[in-house]
This record gives sequence, C-alpha cells and structure tokens, in this order.
Amino acid sequence: MRIDTYMPERHRTFLERALAAVPGVEGIVGLGAGGSFIAGEMDEFSDLDLVLAVEPRAWPEILDRQQAIAAELDSSFLAGFTGEHVGEPRLLVCLYGPPLLHVDLKFVSLDDVHERIEDPVILWERDGRLSAAFARGEARYPSADPDWIEERFWIWAHYVADKIERGEIFEALDGLTFMRAVALAPLAFLADGVEATGVRRIEDRLPAFATDLERTVAGVDAAACAAALEAAIDLYTKLREADATRSALEMSRVEREVRAYVAELPARLQAPGRDV
Repeated sequence: MRIDTYMPERHRTFLERALAAVPGVEGIVGLGAGGSFIAGEMDEFSDLDLVLAVEPRAWPEILDRQQAIAAELDSSFLAGFTGEHVGEPRLLVCLYGPPLLHVDLKFVSLDDVHERIEDPVILWERDGRLSAAFARGEARYPSADPDWIEERFWIWAHYVADKIERGEIFEALDGLTFMRAVALAPLAFLADGVEATGVRRIEDRLPAFATDLERTVAGVDAAACAAALEAAIDLYTKLREADATRSALEMSRVEREVRAYVAELPARLQAPGRDV
C-alpha cells in the first residue's frame, strides 16, 4: 500500500476510508490507483482514478451494486453515473463531498484486468490476486495513429467549413474542439513522446504548442471560425511535415480539394447577400 504525503488532504482522507472499507466488500479482491496518482502529479484539482478488481464469479452482482459499493467506500458519496458516454459501462463516475471530490471507480473482472493502458499502483489486494492478474499482460497506452488521422482529417475540415458557411457557428466551434482533441494535440504529444489524452494538461506539457493551438480557438463569429480552421490546417501540416516518415507523402486529391474549398471560404462569407 502507498499513500504519498504529497497528496491533498481530501484525496488522502478518501483513500484511507476506502482502504479501510474495501476488504469488507464481498467480491472485491483488489484496489489500484491510476492516472496522476502513478506519476505523483496530484493536486487539489485532480480526480482519483481507482480500479476495483472483481472476483469473476461475483461480476454480475457487482455491476448491479456499483453505486452501493461507492457509498460503502466513503459515506460522503453524493451521486454517480456509469460511463456509457465514453464507451465504458464498467466505469462509475462519482462525486463525493463536501468537500467535493471527483472519483472514477472502474470495476474490472480479474479475467480482464491484464488488458490495460497503464499500471495502477496496487493499494490493496487479497492473496496477491491483482498482482498475478497484471502479470498476465503488459500495459499498452493507445498512442495516436497518424494514418488513421490522415484518413479523416480533411473530411473533418470540410465538415467544419460547411457549418461555418451555413451559419451553424456553435457546431463549427464543436468541430474545431474535436479536431484539437482528436488530431492536433495527440500528434503533438506523439512527436514529443508524451502519453496523454486529448488536450489534457497540454499547457504544462507542451507550452509552445499550446500557444500555437490558441490560433484554432475562435469566437462566435463566422470569419473567426474560418481563420481558426485555416490555423488548424496549418498546424496539422506542420505536424505532418515534422514527422520524417510522413513528410514526403504526396498530397492526396481529397486534401487538395478541401484546401482549395477552405481557402475560398472567406470570400464566400463576404459575398453580397450573405448574412452569416
């Protein structure tokens, strides 16, 4: 078990209560902590990312009791919901307090726990069972796939351009946000050898790139969105050119067509009779 002194008091108090309670929860055989806990980077704004290892025979019952178990870990449990929005029904997103604390509880069967993106710190386990389950496989963090992004980037760019021209500015803003989180930031992190999700903590980890990324953030205005889209394309181009394995790729037909379409967007927005 490891609860470091650097941890904020609210987080430490929660973990102490959870560690006292979890051995008494029928069907739970291990508790691990992931995320910023592993790196020792927790601050007062950090979530707690916990893995609850489940005895396989108890799996169906545990899924039915997720909220009850969350309350058993700490009586300050306020509310929680399962993670279907991120494709992970095994996840229970919880809020405890006061003082308020966000805790993600991921319930994982011992049969599946070896498939993971990181190696959580084991805080408690029964008979070494969680350690043994981890030993059956290695953690593999899902890094950005430049080919996957390239296949999609220009279609995303065209979609955003059309929303700008139609006057769906909030939809265009969402599209730009999506492009930052799914394409631009992941490629920048990949180039720097940093494991990260979306734009999380990019201001601290890649401050120079974060400054460049500001150009892709627009106001609620068609012309500003068009400029932000052009900036996103420019950043993507520079990221691709910096990749020695991709810098010599010939421009595809879809890229050529979309670049021309976006380049003409400001003129179309200023055409007589438009009110966007």
